[in-house]
Amino acid sequence: MLEFDQVSKSFWTGSHRKVILDRVSFRVDLGESLGILAPNGTGKTTVIKMMAGLEKPDEGTIRRTARVSFPLGFMGGVIAKISAGENARYIAKLYGLDPDYVEAFCRWLCNLGEYFDQPLGTYSSGMKARFSFALMLALDFDIYLIDEGMPSSTDVEFNRRAGEVLAERLRTTTIVIVSHQPQVLEKFARRAAVLMDGQMHMFESLEEAKRLYDYETQG
Repeated sequence: MLEFDQVSKSFWTGSHRKVILDRVSFRVDLGESLGILAPNGTGKTTVIKMMAGLEKPDEGTIRRTARVSFPLGFMGGVIAKISAGENARYIAKLYGLDPDYVEAFCRWLCNLGEYFDQPLGTYSSGMKARFSFALMLALDFDIYLIDEGMPSSTDVEFNRRAGEVLAERLRTTTIVIVSHQPQVLEKFARRAAVLMDGQMHMFESLEEAKRLYDYETQG
């Protein structure tokens, strides 16, 4: 379970205070994946980072009684000077997992060939995204956090493998995904919410959430 209890978060922009959450309460239970629709600039990434524990609330409490992943694309735990293989083994040890398994899984899913043994700092943004996604899936969390969906990749084999693994995980794990595009959420979640003006409006279906989202963003 992941729960926000009267959580508030804001930032000072230099000219005004931008409110991300204003005394917001909601929960994500295991087995009930959640899609969050939010226009650009409303704080999607901040909310995901708060779920992962990378950002702290100004007020309120965030409770986690399940293993919650780092956000897809987050590279804060890796070391640029060492290879993807070495990073995979290092992260596996931090989480108490088998380094051989995590390295082998990432090597297979990334499909980076000889680059997998090169320093991560030499990677393109697409290669880094592929490694981050593979690492997240290798670590076997209860709740996976995704900001805007799958990493963009021109590698057809990676897209196929990653899609198959993610589809398999959807059967046994829970996903929280945030996006400004309703169609991105359709593959991942039936329950949905709309983040707007500091409030999280919860709905039992994506269709209900889309109606509010479309009204507010297009009307």
